[in-house]
Amino acid sequence: MMNRWSVMKRLLPLMAGLVLLLSGCGRDDLSTLNPQGPVAEKQFDLMKLSIGIMALVVVIVFAICIFVLIRFRRRKGDKTIPKQVEGNHTLEIIWTVIPLVLLLILGVPTIQDVFSFAKDYSKDSNAVQVKVTAHQYWWEFEYPTYGIKTAQELIVPTGKKISFELNAADVKHSFWIPSIGGKMDTNPGVTNRMYLEFPKEGVFRGKCAELCGPSHALMDFKAKAVSQASFDRWVAAMKAPAVMPADADLAQKFTDQCLSCHAVGENGGNSAPNLTGVGGRQTIAGILYNSDVVANPEKGDKPVEQNIHDWVTDPQKYKQGAMMPSAADNDLTPEQVSAIAKYLAEYKLDY
Repeated sequence: MMNRWSVMKRLLPLMAGLVLLLSGCGRDDLSTLNPQGPVAEKQFDLMKLSIGIMALVVVIVFAICIFVLIRFRRRKGDKTIPKQVEGNHTLEIIWTVIPLVLLLILGVPTIQDVFSFAKDYSKDSNAVQVKVTAHQYWWEFEYPTYGIKTAQELIVPTGKKISFELNAADVKHSFWIPSIGGKMDTNPGVTNRMYLEFPKEGVFRGKCAELCGPSHALMDFKAKAVSQASFDRWVAAMKAPAVMPADADLAQKFTDQCLSCHAVGENGGNSAPNLTGVGGRQTIAGILYNSDVVANPEKGDKPVEQNIHDWVTDPQKYKQGAMMPSAADNDLTPEQVSAIAKYLAEYKLDY
């Protein structure tokens, strides 16, 4: 029994290491090991350089240790005391100079890239300016140059610098699109800046990377990179007059119960996600994938109308601690919830 426990104690660190390693394996769109933009590629190069240097040092040190253990091990019957030596100027110089050289090899490109990542494009007329505000547990994206706001889906043109102004409305969050570039904190009352580039069209998953409450892990968003022409059409569609429900009673109910916080077009409040074009988004609440919008829906995805219906009915079921009141709290009947869900599901932007 003791032997078994001894073996288990030796295996536990290995198993813990494997668990830690496997925890980093997941979807490609949330991996820093699959860079899709120049910022992420530079960061990935630094990762490879640092890991390569560390691996080289580990291999050399272990090789020397194994050589010494074999070459200078005590032979059977040998009772002599080994020759006592201390101090070897040549070796001391070697193991002092080599680490300094390795630090320079790693430090020079790291400093260069870190300073380049911090470049401020907020005054660049060719860059797209985006003000990001993090909320519990959703993301707001404002385009001050165009006078529009949206939520949960960041739409950007390819081939341009995207300059981000980062803030938080409540607690500390962290803005992160792993395949496009590194994270940056969003703090209440403090503005941080960063830039990213999207060289090709596609949808890239973003997350909050700072523990911010019980639904932190569900604080997702999508970054959608489109052509400049598509981006211009999206801006025009966002600025177009809002499409309200055709039924007058439903429109009034929607205005009274939903637009006090949310907005469609220029109508409504600003304390909750903008719903303009919500029917064409890949997800509802950032986590409920819409099977009729996503090209390759994940298992268990539902149509956008069903997702909206479920979210409006009981948001706490999907995001604990979310500020969204339930349908019952909003005094909405099941028929009204269904009608609002149908209206929002059909509210799509053509771009």
